[in-house]
Amino acid sequence: MAMTNPIRHQAIFGITGRSGSGKTHLLARLLPALRARGLRVSTIKHTHHAIDIDKPGKDSFVHREAGASEVMLATPDRWVLQHTQPDAPFTLPDLLARMTPVDLILIEGFHTTVPACLEIYRPSVGKDPLFMTQSNIVAVATDATDAPEAVPAPLATLDLNDTEALAAFILERAVQIPVG
Repeated sequence: MAMTNPIRHQAIFGITGRSGSGKTHLLARLLPALRARGLRVSTIKHTHHAIDIDKPGKDSFVHREAGASEVMLATPDRWVLQHTQPDAPFTLPDLLARMTPVDLILIEGFHTTVPACLEIYRPSVGKDPLFMTQSNIVAVATDATDAPEAVPAPLATLDLNDTEALAAFILERAVQIPVG
């Protein structure tokens, strides 16, 4: 009898906003707050920029350039798996399926495919908010005093500087999705 892989579920929540709004800074505050609650939290960071952690001349670079589909770099305290997928872009479910299950995965980026997102909105950035066009944004975190009037119901407006309130909101609204 063949064993099938059961589909597991993973709690996820997105942090989105325009470039320069403070997404990474907020994540750096949220992670210790969530860990202090005893949670295991991982993150996924999506970027539109091409990056390469390999350097020409390094063995892992040679492996990849020679045609390896995956190259794992392993150190005594950390490992990184580089996966080449030239035929199609990575999807969020593909990446989630590769991650070790934890209590919560916070996702910075993939803003159109995460079921529930918190948008960091700072009018001072000078860009239109995403909540005007994206239905998956469930709340707006801002430090602008006039922002609540600009945020349409039913979106919650939260104080960007209240890390504990933001952590509590995220835990209440995290979405369980099937993975694998």
